[in-house]
Amino acid sequence: MDPLSRGDRSALRAWTGTRLGVMAISLAVAAIWSYGDLKDSFLGRWTQWDVDLFIEIAKYGYRGDPSRPPDAGLPAFFPGLPLLLRTVHVLIPSWQLSALLISLVAGAVAMVALARLGGEAGPKTVFALLLSPYAVFLFAGYSEALFLAFALPAWLLARQRRWELATLCAMGAACVRVTGVFLAVTLIVEFLAGDRRWRLAPWLVMPFLPVLGYTLYQWRRTGDWLAWQHAQQAGWGRSMAWPWAALRTTWQAAFGVHDQFTGAFRVELIAAAVGVALTGWLLVRRRWAEAAYVGLPMVSLLTSAFYLSIGRATLLWWPLWLAIGAARRPVYIAVILIFLPLLIEEIVLFTAGSWAG
Repeated sequence: MDPLSRGDRSALRAWTGTRLGVMAISLAVAAIWSYGDLKDSFLGRWTQWDVDLFIEIAKYGYRGDPSRPPDAGLPAFFPGLPLLLRTVHVLIPSWQLSALLISLVAGAVAMVALARLGGEAGPKTVFALLLSPYAVFLFAGYSEALFLAFALPAWLLARQRRWELATLCAMGAACVRVTGVFLAVTLIVEFLAGDRRWRLAPWLVMPFLPVLGYTLYQWRRTGDWLAWQHAQQAGWGRSMAWPWAALRTTWQAAFGVHDQFTGAFRVELIAAAVGVALTGWLLVRRRWAEAAYVGLPMVSLLTSAFYLSIGRATLLWWPLWLAIGAARRPVYIAVILIFLPLLIEEIVLFTAGSWAG
């Protein structure tokens, strides 16, 4: 990326300030629930759910901890973050701290790229994302920050028609999450819509190579060409379903029963509606590549057995944050006022070990 501009520095200040705010809230929660024993609780409270699984893969590979029964869901996680965790761990003895530091550095890179995409509205765009309810996962050692650190520069470079660098960044994104496949398709659509220098077209194949490599690796390890899909089903019960069946199952989980996941499924329904509306808006505005980037994953998410992690997926929808950042001031302020209490709630839920997305 190019040298830092004033907007870049503003994005970095926003990233640093909001991350300090998240830390302060989590420390307050730890102080109340751990009776002041902060030293032993802070890193543990930020090592929840998927973070544990990323660390397990980094430590033992996809066979998992040999002292415990095999976890059939581990192949659902792409190897980019576990490999980086293993590398950082050489310098940082704490696996938990290594995960947080990766998200910290990756998030800073991502916010600079997002600010550049937003232009004059860059600072507002960055704040909208960082104050959104699921921004808690940009602080935690999840894969969203690392994915965005590759995906946002890839899209920025694609808009600049710097295809060689764009596809290399997209390769990094494809090492981190399966969403990299949709990013690869997005670059192809953008190329066809706005460039068509055919001598550069072979570069567009590059982002698919990490996914192919991971598929081959899991096949060699398990003998299963569909190891990733089967891990999704084994670990989380995610299988293909008709969209109306998926909606019915999710609706029943959101309103038919009352348990610890009731609120989460209601959020999933809202996020799904936002995703569909955003895709439609992008299509109407003829922003074909961005429509593909949001719409193709939505097809996958809406045809799963039930809606899961759509709320968290909003972190990756940069067209949404660009639209909010460019909104009129009253609309923008209203959105932020809605976001803030939800973000605080998510921080409390996550650090308490509850399901938060």
